[in-house]
Amino acid sequence: MRLTHCLALLTAITALAADQPQWGQAWSRNMVSGEKHLPDRFDPATGQNIAWTADLGTETYSTPIIAHGRVYIGTNNNNPRDPKHQGDRGVLLCLDEATGQLLWQLVVPKREEDPYMDWPNTGSSSAVTVEGDRVYFVDNRGEVLCLDAKGLANGNDGPFQDEARHMTPTNLPPLTLGATDADIIWKLDLTAAAGIWSHDAACSSILIHGDHLYLNTSTGVDNTHRKIRTPDAPSIVVVDKKTGRLLARDYENIATNIFHCTWSSPALVKIEGKPVILFCGGDGIIYGFEPITKTPPTGKVEKLKKLFQYQFDKDVPPGEVHRFTTNRREGPSNIYGMPVYAEGGLFVAGGGDVFWGKKAAWLKRIDLTGLKPVERWSFELSAHTLSTPAVKDGIAYIADCGHLIHAVDAKTGKELWTHDASGDFWSSPMIADGKLLIATRRGKFLALAEGREKKLLAEVELGTPVSATVTAANGTYYVATQTKLYAVRKGITAKSPGP
Repeated sequence: MRLTHCLALLTAITALAADQPQWGQAWSRNMVSGEKHLPDRFDPATGQNIAWTADLGTETYSTPIIAHGRVYIGTNNNNPRDPKHQGDRGVLLCLDEATGQLLWQLVVPKREEDPYMDWPNTGSSSAVTVEGDRVYFVDNRGEVLCLDAKGLANGNDGPFQDEARHMTPTNLPPLTLGATDADIIWKLDLTAAAGIWSHDAACSSILIHGDHLYLNTSTGVDNTHRKIRTPDAPSIVVVDKKTGRLLARDYENIATNIFHCTWSSPALVKIEGKPVILFCGGDGIIYGFEPITKTPPTGKVEKLKKLFQYQFDKDVPPGEVHRFTTNRREGPSNIYGMPVYAEGGLFVAGGGDVFWGKKAAWLKRIDLTGLKPVERWSFELSAHTLSTPAVKDGIAYIADCGHLIHAVDAKTGKELWTHDASGDFWSSPMIADGKLLIATRRGKFLALAEGREKKLLAEVELGTPVSATVTAANGTYYVATQTKLYAVRKGITAKSPGP
């Protein structure tokens, strides 16, 4: 009987386990996972419930992604994995899912024109998207890359052959690469091809729809924070996933009114049977675009067809937006987190910019019946927010920079409970196995019970700030601090915490 029970439990765990090849759910971007049998807590000191840990750089803003036995996470190069790669670089690590050991890494030199285009020590901030043996990624230089999931260990595949030059600063001779370096299949430089002006860091999570990639460009202000140097730049583009060719872009004049940068990645949903690309611009407007249905002829960049737009903040003062830079009382709003479509509604969190703008921020539910946006409710947050909502069983969860986690009734917008974590949140809440999992910029991990009544399950002091969202996959969840990645699995104690 005991053996039968154990086999049944193992079968249930296996059936529920799944990769997480994209940040958020595949279409809606909802921060909800179907994983089960996850622990409430883990202990970095003793290794309790820790399968393995891996050392990262000194700053990590990328959310881990898990696919086909590999874990991908961006960081910086202040803790070099390979002595031949020295200096400030953007790094994408590919780790073995079972052990945390390095399989390969992409190392990318910093942009040289202006530090505000690729901020020092920020590393690679984007999250990868994986499909089959292809890894799609936007590096710290604003380049869209298609990478071989196996790296150079199985040879140099694809039309792109100059990885050595790409991974070396222009003032140095090309490095000699090996089996633990990345294999680039193709590359698209958004600065050259689309005329963008990156600001601080590329923060993209690529969305795949058929043969096409949809992504935000991270275009924004210049180093004065008061000027858009490339006002004609696109904010969302479409790229051929097989060749890296730029296929389509928005022509909505979004860039002119970007207050700071383009932070939010697109989502793909079906509304009344119609596929729609949802995108939150750096101008604080929510857009709905029609996906392209076929690849345009060579040399042509199509215009994305706009289906609707919605002004998130109705109280934006008129006039030039950059006159409000450093004004913490009034000004425009922008949106950092991704749009989430769940339970028949669109949930978006946004407000004043966390670095330069007003403090006011909200979580809103917008109904899209007939593709005509109607605000159903607006819930005021305690401060700026960088989070993507998690929506499940009639509850919307969101975190803000006022130290608070909020649980809100998804139908009415009424507050169910709040929890003060004594630290700002730059990450998003993840709902998995009946738990809300999240960590603060003060380095505290929290697990709360999912539901209409607040119940704190665990607090874990990590000692280092956290900016990344917790990711759950294959019976494990991953917590990335600025310097270390924890693979947390129930019932396992690491013999010696560390890589």
